[in-house]
Amino acid sequence: MASSPSRKFFVGGNWKMNGDRNSIGSLVEILNNGEYNPAETEVVVSPPMVYVGLVHQALVPEIAVAVQTCHAAAKGAFTGEISPQMALDVGASWAILGHSERRNVFGETDAVIAEKVRFALQSGVKVIFCIGELLEQREAGLTVEVVVRQMEAVKSVVDLSAWSNIVVAYEPVWAIGTGKTASPEQAQEVHHQLREWMAAQLSAEVANETRIIYGGSVNANNCRELAKQGDIDGFLVGGASLKPDFITIINARS
Repeated sequence: MASSPSRKFFVGGNWKMNGDRNSIGSLVEILNNGEYNPAETEVVVSPPMVYVGLVHQALVPEIAVAVQTCHAAAKGAFTGEISPQMALDVGASWAILGHSERRNVFGETDAVIAEKVRFALQSGVKVIFCIGELLEQREAGLTVEVVVRQMEAVKSVVDLSAWSNIVVAYEPVWAIGTGKTASPEQAQEVHHQLREWMAAQLSAEVANETRIIYGGSVNANNCRELAKQGDIDGFLVGGASLKPDFITIINARS
């Protein structure tokens, strides 16, 4: 399936638990001075929560800001959590939900993540929804089964219209931060199967218009080959989003 002109290329930078005021200031400067075409590529960066407001205020308005998680409630006795309402209040318009570190390090289940996605969307926060399989699951031939199960959880709680505010990020867990990348062909195969599932289970329109981005050791050297694949609509970048190379990745299709 060729890339659709209706799907704007999307590059997200997940800074994870990295940075301080000094290094983040330098990174914002690189982003503000970086050359790219906002008409062609949508860019979102996700700093640690304590820096979200600072980054939003310092960044050029073309670059949006995401929180790295948010709870499925507006307020309350949830020590350590933040709500989508708080994210919006400090300038974040996106949330990364379902990241493999939230699933596998913090034990978030498909059901918990789906509820977070539902509530974030209902609250007016757009969602980068992460899915992906562990190495043992890939080796057992369960990749499609795992990602479909993760997608089904969200399908069961959100309306069809809500998908226009979701970007799906396929991140094979064995490729995150390991230096191993799924080959462009391996990534394209899963993205294509996801789009076919969406066409069958959601609608042809949702399948054609939803951006499915790839994450997992994306860097300046492999981004162009990955970006050539018809069903890869961008990237969710980890480590490389903390480096000047991120500008190269933003321009992977230019």
